[in-house]
Amino acid sequence: MERRKFLKNAGKLAGSVALTASALSANTASLPEQVKVAPGELPRRKLVRTGEALSIIGFPGMVMRHYEQKECNDAMVKARDMGINYFDVAPAYGKDGECEIKMGKGMRSIDRDKIFLSCKTKMRDSKGARMELERSLKRLQTDHFDLYQMHVLHTPGEVEQAFGPGGCMDVIEKAKKEGKIRRIGFSAHTSLAAMAAMNNYQFDTVMFPINFVEHFSFAFGQAVLEKAHSQKVSVLTIKSTSAGAWDDSIPREERDYWYRVLEDQDNLKLAVHFALSQPNVVSSIPAAHYIDHLEKTVAA
Repeated sequence: MERRKFLKNAGKLAGSVALTASALSANTASLPEQVKVAPGELPRRKLVRTGEALSIIGFPGMVMRHYEQKECNDAMVKARDMGINYFDVAPAYGKDGECEIKMGKGMRSIDRDKIFLSCKTKMRDSKGARMELERSLKRLQTDHFDLYQMHVLHTPGEVEQAFGPGGCMDVIEKAKKEGKIRRIGFSAHTSLAAMAAMNNYQFDTVMFPINFVEHFSFAFGQAVLEKAHSQKVSVLTIKSTSAGAWDDSIPREERDYWYRVLEDQDNLKLAVHFALSQPNVVSSIPAAHYIDHLEKTVAA
């Protein structure tokens, strides 16, 4: 999509949806504190409640499913050199945990103590969550995660299970007391699940899709942003460079992703700026999990 179409579509959609001023432009009073970095370095923002400073673009562990180990190692080193200190992964990424395994091997090439390492679990029960946590620690070759998240919450029922008897939150809280987890968060793909989770617990982070298409089309994510801001919960965005769902009239590019992804550098800049201008947004994980797209997103 060309830059003029980006602006035209965003404006057209904005005219049909009631949006707050913060959805249209940056409200600096609601942005997380930015730490001082050397000129030219990738900016870092502090987690709102806890103070750790994360690079405004994170390293998507899912990228590793497309590459061999040597390329993954090189990508991690290059990411570090670009100023990225926030690395994100999950056992669900790749076949049989391949992304966790590859990232664990790649950790040998960077200083673990200088990165913010985040992992997740899709298990909602305590037994399954404990199993995934211990396995992830072993695969990542570390003794702790800086952030651990319930992964891909879809329904309030999943949230109820997680907080109920024998739910995964028991294990997650115990792991924090054991020093295996430092911060607790969740990722969600529906507003209902995200709101239910935040109504049950004071999380440190919420990971949620924030992009101009869904925000301007039907205000998707607006309620989550407002709730996070009121609770002083840091927001980690995903799909910020998504251009929305595929349309039958649009030929798919070589990367046959499940949604359209911006490739044009000017459009990427606008999309990244939009996501990072929203309240409490600390960092953004690129939408397309390819090394070159990560580099273009950092440039944006």
